[in-house]
Amino acid sequence: MAEQTAPPVIRDGAPAKPDVAVVRDALGVGVAVGLSGFAFGVTSAGAGLSVLQTCVLSLLVFTGASQFALVGALAAGGNPFTAAAGAFFLGTRNAFYGLRLSQLLALPKAVRPFAAHWVIDETAAVSLAQPTRRAARIGFTATGLTLYVLWNVTTLLGALGAEAIGDTAAWGLDAAGPAVFLALLAPMLKSATERATAGIAVLVGLGLLPVLPAGVPVLAAALAAPLVLWFRGRRTAPAGREKDSR
Repeated sequence: MAEQTAPPVIRDGAPAKPDVAVVRDALGVGVAVGLSGFAFGVTSAGAGLSVLQTCVLSLLVFTGASQFALVGALAAGGNPFTAAAGAFFLGTRNAFYGLRLSQLLALPKAVRPFAAHWVIDETAAVSLAQPTRRAARIGFTATGLTLYVLWNVTTLLGALGAEAIGDTAAWGLDAAGPAVFLALLAPMLKSATERATAGIAVLVGLGLLPVLPAGVPVLAAALAAPLVLWFRGRRTAPAGREKDSR
């Protein structure tokens, strides 16, 4: 009987994952999220942006939360600079993803500027879930390519469809953007701290909505994060001091 070889063990004791399985998972994420670009196209056209402007946003920005925040603030009559500031703030999280992925993927320097454009929630999640560097690279590439292509194609279709329909509010399509944004956000809130931060952010944003210009409540809602961290630190500090005094 031939001797069987054990599967290679790479990271955290996890066996190597077949390339086909990695691609299958990546395609699932890319297709599911990429189709929501249709909602962005509808929302952007409803906010008054042209089809060209909408498509350029998806091509160059390519981060759904920031895009929805930008067109949402513009639709509410917000100042373009305030809307852009809110979108930029939401997009800064991708920089932190990049720090982790740069170590994990270890891509050649010539490729990194192009790969950076695909550093988003979904590519980071798929890559970090893989047990080996090879699987992480495959997952990142398959997710990024699928999502980028689908997101931009469906953005174009949504913008063209909204332009043909005319008044998106009359059809209720203006709610598509916020609904998709919440649907994408909800599965990411796994810990109690994350849920508390999101809840406080919603309360702050809604509370300030009637009194502040459009776009500003989104920026103010960011105060929820340091508030939750401060409160959490206040709760754990006494226990830590008590432990140190022993």
